[in-house]
Amino acid sequence: MHYQIHPCIHNPNADYVVFSSGLGGHGAFWQPQLHAFQQHFHVVLYDQEGCHAGAAHLPQPYSMQHLAQQLLNILFDAKIQTFHVVGHALGGHIGIELARLIAQQNLPLIMKSLTPINAWNELDPHTQKCFQARISLLLNSGAEAYVRAQALFLYPPQWISEHIEQLSQAENAQLANFPLKENVLARLNALQQFKVTQAHVDALEQTRMHYVANQDDFLVPVQKSTDLKQHIGHGELSIFAEGAHASTHTQTEIINQALLDFLLQPSN
Repeated sequence: MHYQIHPCIHNPNADYVVFSSGLGGHGAFWQPQLHAFQQHFHVVLYDQEGCHAGAAHLPQPYSMQHLAQQLLNILFDAKIQTFHVVGHALGGHIGIELARLIAQQNLPLIMKSLTPINAWNELDPHTQKCFQARISLLLNSGAEAYVRAQALFLYPPQWISEHIEQLSQAENAQLANFPLKENVLARLNALQQFKVTQAHVDALEQTRMHYVANQDDFLVPVQKSTDLKQHIGHGELSIFAEGAHASTHTQTEIINQALLDFLLQPSN
């Protein structure tokens, strides 16, 4: 299991926050959040299965349940029983499915809160077209075209212009560690197939919810976070004007503060 627990700097009895990444699947995605959250929480970062070069083939068919089961195994391995989850897109859906698994199996675990960032209740046609374009690039043009194009879906144009050298280095590193094409497609399919059901709604009934969305997200229309909130039926919604899909990187301080403000609210 590829996970790390970064202890809270000030409080050995602090709560745990599990950060679950989006389609890239790497725990390092959350480096911009690590220092700020370690002031208040034990931080759990993990790499999702199948997202590295050399990783074994994922089982077929592959689903959100597999992704949630991996996180459940990590929680058991680390002996974590009470925790918060912050998930980016796919990572938010993992948290939703994890709640269902916990309820279904009547497990002695408590998800105190869940924060899905730029997530959805079911796939939007626009997002589906974006995924189709990326799949076509991977199948017909290869890994480099797939990786070089992804910034267009994740970041605002000005941010790309101002960070092109940093972005190119990150893309080069991703290409050097690019997973099996079959694994990328399996993860994409699991994400596209996922829908929030009544079982998810019931499982999250006692979980504090915080939905985060960005008005300028090109990949996921901002309305989808509103749809998700309405579907689940409770929680807080924070919408930000800028930052695009990967706002945890492009508007780090603002997003960190919003996440912390929610998580540090006294429990009822």
